[in-house]
Amino acid sequence: MSGRIVIVGYQPKPGKEEALDVLTRKHYDLLNEAGLVSARTPIIMKAKNGTVIEVFEWKSAAAIEQAHTHPVVLKLWEEYAAVCDYVPVGGLAEMGNLFSEFTPFE
Repeated sequence: MSGRIVIVGYQPKPGKEEALDVLTRKHYDLLNEAGLVSARTPIIMKAKNGTVIEVFEWKSAAAIEQAHTHPVVLKLWEEYAAVCDYVPVGGLAEMGNLFSEFTPFE
C-alpha cells in the first residue's frame, strides 16, 4: 500500500505560538513511534501570519484511519486543539504566488 502525503496548516491561538512550536517538534516522533508514518522526513515551515505548515507522509490510508482511534494520536490532537486551529493552506497569502515561499521552522 502506498503512503499518503498530507499538508496541514496550524494557526496558533493568541499567545499559544510557543506551545504550538513545542507540540509540532514532537508530532512526527509520536506518530512514528505509533507506527503510522513513513520514514520520510517531514518538512515544517511558517507563513508570514504565523501559521505552521507541516508536510508529512502517513504510511497508508489505513494508517490515517488507525490514527482516528489510536489513544496517543487522540491525545495529541486534543493538545493541538488547545493551542491552534487547523486551517486550509490554500488560504495562506503565500499560496497565491507561483513559487510559494515560507520561513523554515526552527
